[in-house]
Amino acid sequence: MFRNQYDTDVTTWSPAGRLFQVEYAMEAVKQGSAAIGLRSKTHVVLACVNKASSELSSHQKKIFKVDDHIGVAISGLTADGRVLSRYMRNECINYSYTYESQLPVGRLVVQLADKAQVCTQRSWKRPYGVGLLVGGLDESGAHLYYNCPSGNYFEYQAFAIGSRSQAAKTFLERKFDSFMEATRDNLIKDAIFALRETLQGEKMTSSVCTIAILGVGEAFHILDQETVQSLINEFEVVGEDTPTDEASAPDQAGDSDQGAATPAGQGPAPMDI
Repeated sequence: MFRNQYDTDVTTWSPAGRLFQVEYAMEAVKQGSAAIGLRSKTHVVLACVNKASSELSSHQKKIFKVDDHIGVAISGLTADGRVLSRYMRNECINYSYTYESQLPVGRLVVQLADKAQVCTQRSWKRPYGVGLLVGGLDESGAHLYYNCPSGNYFEYQAFAIGSRSQAAKTFLERKFDSFMEATRDNLIKDAIFALRETLQGEKMTSSVCTIAILGVGEAFHILDQETVQSLINEFEVVGEDTPTDEASAPDQAGDSDQGAATPAGQGPAPMDI
C-alpha cells in the first residue's frame, strides 16, 4: 500500500469507506511468519515457523501459554502479540481468582476482540499489528479462534495466517473433514505437513518450527525439539507417498500468496522475525 491523505489517522475514513490504518495492520499480519491452528473434539494444535532476521540472531517466540487450557500463536508484530498475550493471561488469572473456575475460551476471545476494536476508533491509538490464533478447551469442547486487528473474530476448524499461509490453507481444506475425529498424533502430523507447505522447499526440521498442544487431560505445553524432530522423521516417510500433482498444488498457491502479501519491489518487513 502507499501513503495518501486518508491514512494519517485511524479515525479518518476514505471516500470509499476504508480505514487504511486498519488495513496496514492486517497487511502486517500477512507479512509475518506463518502460524497454523487445528482442532479436533478433544485436542488443539498450534504451530508456527521460526524465522530469524539474521543468521546471527535467534528467532522470536511466536507461541504463548495463556493458561493451562488456553494458548495462542501469533503472526505480525511480536511486541504487540506479547502485550495481548499478557492481557489474556491477566484476564484468566482474575477470572480464576474471582469465580474459582477456568475462563471460557469464547468469553476471553470476545474481550480480546473488544480491546482490539477500541484501537480502531481512537485517534491517539493505533491498531494492533498482530493476528492471533487462540486455541482452548473448556466445558463445551475444543475451540480455535482467529482474532483480526480490526476487532473481528472467527471460529475455525483449522486456519493458517502469515506469509505463504495460502499453501497451508489449501492443504487444510483438503483434510479438514477428518480433523474432528483425529487422534492426537494425527493432528500433530497434519500440522507438520501444513507447516511444511509454507516453507517452499526448505527442509523441515525441529529448528524451523514450534509446535504446541493442549487437550483433555493434557495442559497446554510446547513440545521440545527432540520430540518434534522424532515426529518429523517418522512422518517424512509417509509424506513421500503423497502424489506429485496434489503436492504441487499448495506450492503454486503459496507462490501466489507470497506475491499478494509482499508489495512489489519490497522484501519482508523488519517485523517478520
